[in-house]
Amino acid sequence: MNTSGDRLKALLLECNLTPSDFAAQRNVTPQHVNNWFKRGVPLSRLDELADLFCVNRRWLRSGEGSKHPAPLAAVLPPMPLNGALSPLLAQGTEHSSLPFHRLLESTLQALPGHCQAIPRQALDALQVPPHAAICVSMPHANMTPLLPQGSLLGIDRSLTRVVDGECYALLHNGRLRVHYLSLGHNGTLCLHSHDRLNHPSERYTAYQRRVQGLEVLGWVFWWSSLRPERPA
Repeated sequence: MNTSGDRLKALLLECNLTPSDFAAQRNVTPQHVNNWFKRGVPLSRLDELADLFCVNRRWLRSGEGSKHPAPLAAVLPPMPLNGALSPLLAQGTEHSSLPFHRLLESTLQALPGHCQAIPRQALDALQVPPHAAICVSMPHANMTPLLPQGSLLGIDRSLTRVVDGECYALLHNGRLRVHYLSLGHNGTLCLHSHDRLNHPSERYTAYQRRVQGLEVLGWVFWWSSLRPERPA
C-alpha cells in the first residue's frame, strides 16, 4: 500500500463496502473513487475520510505513523463519590434486583427467578434507573483482561447515547457484543476492543448499522468476575 489510494481501497475492503456504494454515500461518481484509487485521495478530502474510517490523517496520506488514533483509556475512570465510601460497600441499605437476561432468538429475554442484588445507593450514584438496569454475561474475549469472557455485566438500558470511550452492550446481526464506542464522521459508529492486538477496531456507517441491525442496548455501568483459576 504505497499510496493513499491503496489505503483507501483496503479500508473499503475492511468495511465490506463496494466502490459504487462508497461513491453513493459520498455523493460522488464511481469514476471519482476510481481516480482516488489511482491518483490518491485529494487533500481536500483527507480529513473527511480519515474521520469516516477512524484512522489518522497522516497514515491515510503517507502511510507513516500509526493507523488508528491513540487507544482509548485502558480503564474507565471511577465515578467521583465526594470522599464517601463506594455505595457497593454501604451496609444496611435498600437493594434493587437486576434481572438476568440472555439472548434467545436474537432478542434479550429475562430469566425468571434469576437476579443480581445491587445497593440502590449505587444505582442512584450513577443515575441508573432501577427499572432500566439488567444483567448479562460477557459474550466474548475481546475486552480482556478488563472484562473476561463470562463476566457478569450491569447494563443501563436507559443510556444508549454514545459517549466516546465508554463501554456499551450491543445487538449486532442477532449477536450480543460489548465494546468501547466512539462516533466518527456522518454517524459512523466505531467499535473498539480492550484487547486491540487480537480484535482490531470496526467501523459501521449509518446505512450499515440499519442493514445489519446494529443497536446500542445500553451502557455498561458495573461488572463482576471470578479469577480464571486457583493458584497452583
